[in-house]
Amino acid sequence: MTAHTAPLAAMRVPRRPSWLIAVTVATVGIPPGPDAFGPGVQITAGDVAGLALVLVAAFLLVTGRVQMPRAALPAFGPLVVGLGVSTVCSADITASLAGFVRNTQIFVLVPLAVVLLVRDRRDLTIVCSSLLGLGLAEAGYGIWQSATGNGASIGGENIRAVGTFGALDVMAMSIVVGFAFLILTAFALTAPRRGAAAVPAALIGLVVLAVALALALSRGTWIALGAAAVLTMVLFDRWTAVKVLACCAALLVVVVTVGGGGQAVAERSSSMVASISQPDQSVDDRYNLWAAALRIWEDHPVTGVGVKNFPAYRDTYASIGLSSGSETDDSVNGYVRQPLLSPHNEYLLFLSEQGVVGLAGFGALFGVLLAGLWRRRRPRDPLWLAGVGLLTFLLVNFVYADMGGPTCVLTAIVMGAIGARAFGAVRE
Repeated sequence: MTAHTAPLAAMRVPRRPSWLIAVTVATVGIPPGPDAFGPGVQITAGDVAGLALVLVAAFLLVTGRVQMPRAALPAFGPLVVGLGVSTVCSADITASLAGFVRNTQIFVLVPLAVVLLVRDRRDLTIVCSSLLGLGLAEAGYGIWQSATGNGASIGGENIRAVGTFGALDVMAMSIVVGFAFLILTAFALTAPRRGAAAVPAALIGLVVLAVALALALSRGTWIALGAAAVLTMVLFDRWTAVKVLACCAALLVVVVTVGGGGQAVAERSSSMVASISQPDQSVDDRYNLWAAALRIWEDHPVTGVGVKNFPAYRDTYASIGLSSGSETDDSVNGYVRQPLLSPHNEYLLFLSEQGVVGLAGFGALFGVLLAGLWRRRRPRDPLWLAGVGLLTFLLVNFVYADMGGPTCVLTAIVMGAIGARAFGAVRE
């Protein structure tokens, strides 16, 4: 690049590229439209914006304006190798190639782009603020849906809060709001030193997010969020955790008692306890899918059956008790029966499709993130607390869900934000 072209190229990239990440976060909330959930590759506005992030980060890397963190190779390298080996050994390489591209995008390229574009605490704060803003917007819309009967159907009533994602991606809103809740929790813990208005503002935001999460009726998200929030508060201060949990219990009683979806929340909560001895059809299907994934892995232990090939093997290995699909219904999309295309467990999805090689790469990514956060631990730093909470949320939520739909890019951005803090890429 010559001296004359360098200033021109510099003008094409914002002085603070983290704002591009914030724009990408905002695009995740754009309703995907009916074609995005049709057969084939799903492309959303978030995917397009994520590609722009990758291109900008690649440009900055090639021109020497950013440097690759040392921890990037041990974090992302094994996962790429596992994906490549699984794709080459796949029974259907054509199908697996699309899966290879998608997994590389979500687990490697977008997170790495975020790591490269986040340079200091202000950048990371911008990213966290955008996640919080999207979560609050989706929460407000979800509460309106539940109150007016414009949500997704459950128990014959359209009271389930699903935000702009609709019933076709019924868990997406709870994931987005869960991210926002953990970020706001981390900043609320340190709010007293940020001025008199900071504490009540944080509490109001948390109440809005909590109500929306309750009305989302997503049991897996509740479990993951509870584990992550409790760990975050305990790491900050144990006595604070006890007081906050007592207040949350009181709030839950109020929501269940006077909320429009109170009965549904109570029934959904009690079903978590009964899911072991008396599982409903949804939970029973999930158990059958888990069992099928394990049987697939037992027959293909090293490299799995190939990325995106679980649906082709599902019926061969699943029991007769597995239903043909899940049912969704809302005022926008109407009644839709969706096929069960994954085991609804990210670890078992990796294990069945990529074998122990792929699962080892997946474990290496999160192992490096965990180790980096532990080495750079600062329990009074809200950005560190947010990173711990978000990582815990992902690790627990992956037991009950896998990645799909428009929130894939958002989860990739969250992993990148965690990586920026864990790799030491954020300047103080």
